[in-house]
Amino acid sequence: MSVPAHQPVGTFTPVTPDRLELGEGPRLLSDGSVILVDILTGRLLRLPEEETASLAELAHLDEPLGAVAPLDGPGRRGWAAATGMAFAVLDEAGKIVRTIPVAAQVGGPQRMNDAVCDPAGRMWAGTMAYDATPGAGALHRWNTDGSVTCVLNGLTIPNGPVFSPDGRTLYLADTAAGTVDAFSVDPDTAELSYRRPVFRIDPEDGSPDGMTVDSDGCIWSAIWGGSQIRRYSPQGQLLQTVDVPARQPTAVCLTGQHLVVTTAAYGLADPGPWDGAVLRASCTATAPVTPSARQHD
Repeated sequence: MSVPAHQPVGTFTPVTPDRLELGEGPRLLSDGSVILVDILTGRLLRLPEEETASLAELAHLDEPLGAVAPLDGPGRRGWAAATGMAFAVLDEAGKIVRTIPVAAQVGGPQRMNDAVCDPAGRMWAGTMAYDATPGAGALHRWNTDGSVTCVLNGLTIPNGPVFSPDGRTLYLADTAAGTVDAFSVDPDTAELSYRRPVFRIDPEDGSPDGMTVDSDGCIWSAIWGGSQIRRYSPQGQLLQTVDVPARQPTAVCLTGQHLVVTTAAYGLADPGPWDGAVLRASCTATAPVTPSARQHD
């Protein structure tokens, strides 16, 4: 399948006056709204409809919040979440009503990082040490029967994960290693196989962070420390580089009208005016809406 080698992207501007410590996880929902998290402050936020309004707070937890996905199914309202060192169910008011702990790896204190659901409704989430101890990160899967599986260990800062539009390929970044790998996914069992490298970022250019996959199967990756978004073919060919007016872009969302980028002020001694902002630029590239979490009983 041929893919567009270039997707026009307009000029970035902040969506709101808010500035986040560690903005992440922007997700397009089926109603057209966009949600995101501020990981270390434990907040779930929604972009406002009015351009001059602030981010709307949907939940505020007492622990880090890596990412969420809407719950799906009869009578189900609220969110599936990767928070603290657990998967959790949040009710409509943003309160935790159930948690399923995730085992920590060898290393210091750890937390959930980025997470996403696959088309079957299983949630996949990375964990990492607060001090980014090498090898203390892992990838976990919250299955639709409520069980949790450690899928992959020996990582450092797992980011993504994201799926191809057909759900048969998983892309996973290890930010500390500068790598993005692909895995084949069995759609019935969710077992991974055929791990292969897709692309690597030179440390001088930054590190791969949060990602999305567009409707053509191309990977859009935020480049932490590099003030860029990069778009790659499924085979790892660099198709496009988009400059971002913030030093630490963290994740990407495509709405069909805009390219939305979260950023972080975390760790910056002298943050610039748009570091920590949620940025938006015109862009007609599309991506599937965020899959829902299903049958977590």
